[in-house]
Amino acid sequence: MCPLLLTSDPLPPINFLLHEVSLPFPHLPLSLTRCPRLLVSSVPTQLRPTLLFLTSLGLVLNSHNTLLLVSDVENTLKPKINFLQSLGFDEPEVNRMVVRSPGLLTLSVENNMRPKAEFFLEEMEGDLEELKRFPQYFSFSLEKKIKPRHRALVEYGFKLPLSKMLKISDGEFNARLIEMRLQRVHKR
Repeated sequence: MCPLLLTSDPLPPINFLLHEVSLPFPHLPLSLTRCPRLLVSSVPTQLRPTLLFLTSLGLVLNSHNTLLLVSDVENTLKPKINFLQSLGFDEPEVNRMVVRSPGLLTLSVENNMRPKAEFFLEEMEGDLEELKRFPQYFSFSLEKKIKPRHRALVEYGFKLPLSKMLKISDGEFNARLIEMRLQRVHKR
């Protein structure tokens, strides 16, 4: 995955992760396994500036999100922040969304975030308040989960909050849909 590992000095990035990011030593292997590029990244020109940017958002780094440190602030991270703001979220709201769901910063604006936002706002007629409460919406598959579940709810005239619609398994969703249909029949 990262042939440069054979010719680079991994100690500066390791020390950076342990001392500046304050990653607990037992979490280091998982972090490096998830993103070997951390070991070949420059501390002063890549890792430290990105850490400063991420912490300015309020994000606390851990072994699950240290892979964000290899992202380019200007060309990768800021465009995602700008896109969320273009939807109508203000800076503190975007920061809270990123803190709640750091994976937002790993998604493509054009291939992921924009189509999901358009579907949510236009087809689902959703409002931004719901996206603030459940920014994880962007991490679910539009074609495999969001659209089919939304269409099933619309077909029967039901509506669920995003979290209840998406966080459950397909089996649980289908069971909930059947339960809602049965409740409707019993009310008649």
